[in-house]
Amino acid sequence: MTGAEALAEAIRALTAAGVPDAARDARALLAHALEVERGRLTLILPDPLPPGPMTRLEAAVAARAARQPVAQITGRRAFWGHEFRVTPDVLDPRPETERLVELALGAPVSRVLDLGTGTGAILLSVLADCPGATGLGTDVSPPALEVARGNADALGLADRAAFVLSDWWEGVTGSFDLILSNPPYIAADEMAGLAPEVRDWEPHLALTPGGDGLDAYRAIAAGALAHLAPGGRLMVEIGSTQAEAVCAIFRGAGLDAPAVHPDLDGRDRVIAVRRPQP
Repeated sequence: MTGAEALAEAIRALTAAGVPDAARDARALLAHALEVERGRLTLILPDPLPPGPMTRLEAAVAARAARQPVAQITGRRAFWGHEFRVTPDVLDPRPETERLVELALGAPVSRVLDLGTGTGAILLSVLADCPGATGLGTDVSPPALEVARGNADALGLADRAAFVLSDWWEGVTGSFDLILSNPPYIAADEMAGLAPEVRDWEPHLALTPGGDGLDAYRAIAAGALAHLAPGGRLMVEIGSTQAEAVCAIFRGAGLDAPAVHPDLDGRDRVIAVRRPQP
């Protein structure tokens, strides 16, 4: 069987399983099975597919047909120009979260904190673009912290990025000029409506705090003033309908001038606030 024939078969299998963008995912899985860059597939599709890659492709297609996310199958996700290791213990970094990194880099950064770091993608992307900065990533999940540490090593940032086990502010000391977070924000009654790739495969701890979905913002707001340097910035990702509620939470905690920033699709995506100057 040639690569082209294997690709066509994979597309048919994923389409039959109801996988969105089956052709795109089949190409990604074939590149993964062949251990080549996706852009090289066109050149090698006419060639016979060796037994090893064929076995890997069949396993990958079966996993995707079961709605396991592509990033978990391949173990990798591109984010902000870097490659991050992804496992079922961490949230798969989304393209829309790059908006948070973009805004974070809009002013000088010295010391940054990433609350609920997961893969470390947010923290490490900021540090990679700020050679003089150092940072701390926290997470309540030990396996997630292991993934983040591995990503820091792979990017050559282990000397500037530390990671600690912490339930929000529990293990955090010191002050920071920039605090970032993509916290769990999905309300409990919204979980059932999520795509199976998210609902059935990603860690619920990283998706929802339960209740109205706002508890993480309440926890972040409660400790922000104690850890933000004067004039320091706090930025969080939000659900598209949560801007008003999150702004109210931050105003109530004494944080200045909440600003709502949209993503590329025009949906509310990031809330940015500052600690008032003395």
